[in-house]
Amino acid sequence: MANHTFVMEFFLLGFSEVRELQLVHAALFLLVYLAALLGNLLIVAITVLDRRLHTPMYFFLRHLSILDLCYISVTVPHSIHNSLTDRRSISFLGCAAQLYFFACFASLEIALLTVMSYDRYVAICHPLRYDIIMDGGACGKMAATSWLSGALSGLVHTVNIFLLPFCDSNVIHQYFCDIPQLLTLSCSPSIVPELVLIGVSIMLDFGCFLFMGVSYFHILSTVLRIPSVQARTKAFSTCLPHLAVIAIFFSCGFIAHLKMPSDSPSVLDLLVSVFYTVLPPALNPLIYSLRNKDMKAALGRVLKGKLP
Repeated sequence: MANHTFVMEFFLLGFSEVRELQLVHAALFLLVYLAALLGNLLIVAITVLDRRLHTPMYFFLRHLSILDLCYISVTVPHSIHNSLTDRRSISFLGCAAQLYFFACFASLEIALLTVMSYDRYVAICHPLRYDIIMDGGACGKMAATSWLSGALSGLVHTVNIFLLPFCDSNVIHQYFCDIPQLLTLSCSPSIVPELVLIGVSIMLDFGCFLFMGVSYFHILSTVLRIPSVQARTKAFSTCLPHLAVIAIFFSCGFIAHLKMPSDSPSVLDLLVSVFYTVLPPALNPLIYSLRNKDMKAALGRVLKGKLP
């Protein structure tokens, strides 16, 4: 039998070996992180304080903002700390925790985007039954199911990955602990169970993507039949930003995980990972809510202390 040195910690290579570029990376990530925190916290505060926004649409937006706060906090602060201190190590348990929360929140993001597309479908295609279908109980169950599904998905992936033996190499060619990179480090003779699990997850994610596509096909068909130009514009304004975030998140996620990881990933590979780990939480406040007239009006009422 071959001798192996079992891994007790991992090393994250990050974006660059050059110290000046590490500091630039830390500064850029810090700015994006602070913008994401400020924007998402503002959305949560406004949708809680203003009773006019206590509707299903803003209920799910609030959950999405809370999720995005957690999602971006899993990878970015640790990456900023590593760049500032020029440290690359992460403990075995720290890597497992990071993988769990990342997989959990990524799955939850897909679930919430799916629920939000259904909410828009009911609001536009069945407006007379909207209050009945999307009542408080139904919204609560959808949100709870989404959070539970994310927690279970993260747990299953993390347990399946870290039951595999890791030996010899402990260098992760990424700025956080990601499933494809960890699979390349395993010295297990068989990683088939995790590959099967990844395949099932991709099929479920693709199923959610198809559900969203069908929902928006019906939405757009209904909107185009609305005689009022103003009503059409308002309907499109609530749907197109959602479609943009769906396109960014799914395209970058599929590209990053369907591509076989290499021993020397390119800058493009790292940029793709940034697109689906950093950009959605940062863009959410801008394209989902802060450009929304109701949100702007609510922000004005909050600042003036004129809450209903």
